[in-house]
Amino acid sequence: MSDISPKSLPAPPDEASPPSRTTLALVVIAAAQLMVALDSTITNIALPSIQTDLGMSASGLAWVVNAYALAFGGLLLLGGRSGDLFGRRRMLRVGLVIFICASLLGGLAQIDAHLIAARILQGVGAAIAAPTALSLITVNFAEGKPRNKAMGVYAAMSGMGSVIGLLLGGSLTNYLDWRWVMFINIPIGILVLAGTRVLAEGERNTGGLDIPGAVTGTGGLLALVYGITRGGDAGWTDPLTLASFAAALVLLAVFLAVQSRSAQPMMPLHLFADRNRSGSYVTMMFIGAGMFGTFYFLSLYMQQIHGYGALKTGLSYLPFSVGVGIAASLGAKLLTRTAPRMIAGPGLLVGACGMFWFSTLEPGSDYLTQVAPAMFLTAFGLGCSFLPMALGAVSGVRDQDAGIASALLNTSQQVGGALGLGALSTVAVTAADGRLPDASSTFFKAAAAGDAPLVQKAAEALTHGYTTAFLVASGLFAAGFVIVMTAVNAPRQEQPAPDTAAPVG
Repeated sequence: MSDISPKSLPAPPDEASPPSRTTLALVVIAAAQLMVALDSTITNIALPSIQTDLGMSASGLAWVVNAYALAFGGLLLLGGRSGDLFGRRRMLRVGLVIFICASLLGGLAQIDAHLIAARILQGVGAAIAAPTALSLITVNFAEGKPRNKAMGVYAAMSGMGSVIGLLLGGSLTNYLDWRWVMFINIPIGILVLAGTRVLAEGERNTGGLDIPGAVTGTGGLLALVYGITRGGDAGWTDPLTLASFAAALVLLAVFLAVQSRSAQPMMPLHLFADRNRSGSYVTMMFIGAGMFGTFYFLSLYMQQIHGYGALKTGLSYLPFSVGVGIAASLGAKLLTRTAPRMIAGPGLLVGACGMFWFSTLEPGSDYLTQVAPAMFLTAFGLGCSFLPMALGAVSGVRDQDAGIASALLNTSQQVGGALGLGALSTVAVTAADGRLPDASSTFFKAAAAGDAPLVQKAAEALTHGYTTAFLVASGLFAAGFVIVMTAVNAPRQEQPAPDTAAPVG
């Protein structure tokens, strides 16, 4: 049964509203999402420069990436609910201000603790901005073709953001300084902040903030993501890793109990009653798991095995960006002609084929004939799935629940990515060490000593580890295909009658 009644639908758009207003609204929302998405990867290629400049240890360096993911993934639910309660446009502005200030502090950091703290603060800002940006699409664009087009652009920004982050990170580090991977957010954020004037606010939920739910839900997700992140680094039997998982289990169990009894829950459980939304959330977890692993292991393969520098590694991801962009544009057009699962399902199969192609790589594989085509194929497949999943997450929800529905989709991707990366890292290390004990350390020691035969042997072992992880990731995308085809049964998107359109100005 639909969550929308005729009385709950927003008023039709003003016929006198200038067409340029919707265009500006789309630019603002897309830019906000792009800024948030690219910061998931923009520091990756700059890590060696950061380590040298701040004198960070290898384990400390990992937290430059993990701190952002922890705060972002753990606070998304709270960020989405805050938009529903206090106003989406207002909370988008709050998120942007936090993000801008955090980027300035990060760029000025002189010690590692300050940089990690700034990355946590960036994650807080992103957790507020990302779900409110997606939910603002349901408020500012009419359901059907206008919303599909807006969702297509949003999905492209989500998919390409990580790749653009790699490109920007390589370019800024190579030509300027690593600090510009932080400073670049300041002018972008200020422009987006100024542009939020064109966004319609939409309805608000008149209830209060679910404090018990916020504490237990956010705490549980933080503990879960931390446990996953630490497990991939310190081992799955590490006492702190096990303690984090135990805390997550207890907190999330309490969270569900609180939500089932609360009159104004932070995460309305009725959102999961719709099979399309539930299917979209679960599928996005598998997509996040495979996609995060792709960026991580492919970057290591190109830098360690092929010896690419920062700029060349970033530029090497151009086929991924092109593939996602083409697929997102095509998907937006097809959604008015065919059911979402008939776009997302085949897309995930194509992505699985691309990952399987990656699993055949060898140390001497050619970039143009093997790496780039596999990258484009994977990106095209994933690009076809982003838009149907985004639409599935917010389809049929009441306007006041749009923020939390959007946040759940982003949470699924972040938690899935953290879980997948931790698990795939274990797979890769185990496979590599099975060929050559302590393959990673041996590779660097042999390179420093100029022992070419041992370098080659270690490179072969590391490549075997990466390709084994790619093979498992291919299976994750295939599992996503099964879920989409069995759980998502939404019909094709129809152009609504004028009296059911969302406001645009």
